[in-house]
Amino acid sequence: MRLRHILNNTLAGMALASAMPMQAQQIYTLQSCLEEGLQNNYSIQIVRNDEQVAHNNASIANAGYLPTLDLSAGYSGSINSTETTSRETGEKSSQNGVFDQTLNAGLSLNWTIFDGLGIQANYKRLKELELMGETQTRITIENFIAELSAEYYNFVQQNIRLKNLRYAVSLSRERLRIVEARYNIGSFSRLDLQQARVDFNADQASFIKQQELLHSSRIRLNELMAISDMGAAVTVQDTLIVPNTLLHFDRLWDNTLKTNATLLRAEQNQTLAKLDQKAVLSRNYPYVKANAGYGYTHNIYEMGANKDRDNLGLNFGVTVGINLFNGDKRRQSRNAKIAIENARLEREELEQSLRADFITLWQAYQNNINLLQLERDNLIAARDNYEIARDRYLLGDLSGIEMREAQKSLLDAEERILSAEYNTKMCEISLLQISGGVTEYLGEN
Repeated sequence: MRLRHILNNTLAGMALASAMPMQAQQIYTLQSCLEEGLQNNYSIQIVRNDEQVAHNNASIANAGYLPTLDLSAGYSGSINSTETTSRETGEKSSQNGVFDQTLNAGLSLNWTIFDGLGIQANYKRLKELELMGETQTRITIENFIAELSAEYYNFVQQNIRLKNLRYAVSLSRERLRIVEARYNIGSFSRLDLQQARVDFNADQASFIKQQELLHSSRIRLNELMAISDMGAAVTVQDTLIVPNTLLHFDRLWDNTLKTNATLLRAEQNQTLAKLDQKAVLSRNYPYVKANAGYGYTHNIYEMGANKDRDNLGLNFGVTVGINLFNGDKRRQSRNAKIAIENARLEREELEQSLRADFITLWQAYQNNINLLQLERDNLIAARDNYEIARDRYLLGDLSGIEMREAQKSLLDAEERILSAEYNTKMCEISLLQISGGVTEYLGEN
C-alpha cells in the first residue's frame, strides 16, 4: 500500500519526508521483504557464521581420531669445572670451563588408538553440535520471519488506518464547510460552528499522530531488512490484510510435534547428555597409545677421548593402561545420569508449554475469525447509518452532535474490523511459527 500525501498542516518532519525527491521505487511484497531481510539481517548472518563454526568443528581430527606429528629441534650446552681424585694414587686432576654441546632434531608421532570409545563419543557429540547449529539457525530464521511478517502487516495496518483517518478529516472538513455556509446565513449558531471546528481539528490531530506511527513502522521494517537508510520510503503491494481462516487444529499440532525447532533442539540436548555419559563411562576401559620418533643428535665434547658423536635413529613404543582410581568417577557418572533425566524433563516441559501456547493462540484465532465476520456486518450497518445521518443533516433534521456520533460510529467500525483482521493475522503467524510452517510466507507472491 502506497504512502499517502500529507495534508498542508501536518508535522514538519512528515512534510520533509513527503518532499523527498521522487524516484523509481521498489514495490515490496511480503516475500521480497523476507528475502531481502534474510540476506542482509545481521543477526541471521551471525547465527549462520556460528553454524559454520560448528560445521568446521565436527571433524575427525578435532574428535581425536588422528595422530599428532611434531617436528622439533633444539640446542643445549653445558660449561662445567670438574675435579677428579684417583682411588689408587690419590692424585687429583681438574678441568675448568669444559664446554659440551648437543644439537638435535627429530619427528615424534603420538596416537591414541583406543580410549574406551571416548573418541567415538566425542566425534558423535561434535556432529550433534553441528546439527544443533543448524537447528539454532532455523530457530533464528523462523523467529525473524515471524517478526518481519508481523511488522509488514503492522505497516499495512497503519497505512489503512491512515487512509481511514484521512477520510475522517475529509468528512469533518465537509461538515465544517456546511456549517460555515449555514452560519453565514444564520441557520446555525456560533456554537455549531465552534463544535464543527473542534471536531475537524481533533481529526487532523489524529491524522498527524497516525503519520508518526506509520513512520515508526517504516523505520522498523527497514531495520529488519537491514536497509542502510532507515528513513527510506517503503511501498508495499498489499493494501488489505487477508488472514487465512482455514487453518486446521489437528494438522497444526501434529506438525508441531514433528517439526517444531525448539522441540528438536530439546531432543538434541537429550542426545548430548547421553553422549556425555558415554564419555564418562569410557574412562572405565583401558587405553592404548602408540608413539614413534625419528631423530638426529649431534654431541660435541671439549674434553675426553671423543671429539663429537652423531646419533640417527628410530624409536617407538606402545602404552597400554587403565585408570584405576581418580576419586571423581562416581560423581561424574551420577551427574551424567542426572543430566540425562533433566534433558528429558526439559523436553516434556517444553512440549507442555507449547501445548498451552498453541491452545491459547488457537482460541484467540477462532475468536478473531468470529469477530471479523461480526465486524464486517457492523461496518455495512455503520455505513448505512452514516449515509442516512448525512442526508438528514443536510436537510437540517439532525444536530451536529448526532452527525458527529454517526461519523464516529463509522470510524469505530472501520477500526474494529481492521483490528480483527490484524489480530487474526498475528494469531495465524504465531500458529504457523509454533508448528514449523512459518517459512510458507517465503513462497507467497
